Amino acid sequence: MTRHLYHKYHAKRTECDGIKFHSKKESKYYLNLKERVKDGEVILFLRQVPIHMPGNTVYRLDFLEFHADGTCHFVDVKGFKTETYKLKKRIIENLYPITIEEK
Repeated sequence: MTRHLYHKYHAKRTECDGIKFHSKKESKYYLNLKERVKDGEVILFLRQVPIHMPGNTVYRLDFLEFHADGTCHFVDVKGFKTETYKLKKRIIENLYPITIEEK
């Protein structure tokens, strides 16, 4: 069951499988990931993974995906990229050996 709630930047908060998502786009990506797990492409995925930054700041990554080919993908589902997001992404990618993919 999907339910829509109001959110800033005109995204519609959505509830799917009892989970609240920040946008319809994020909930659709979640459903796509579930299908990819069924198909065997993705072994498992985690949601809202905390990444610690300097100054006691925590960034929450939308999805961390573990693929059958042995790779890990750090994914953020974005409809609108704020300046704050761009700055945090840059800091995280400089601190850690990861690249955040934007969907």
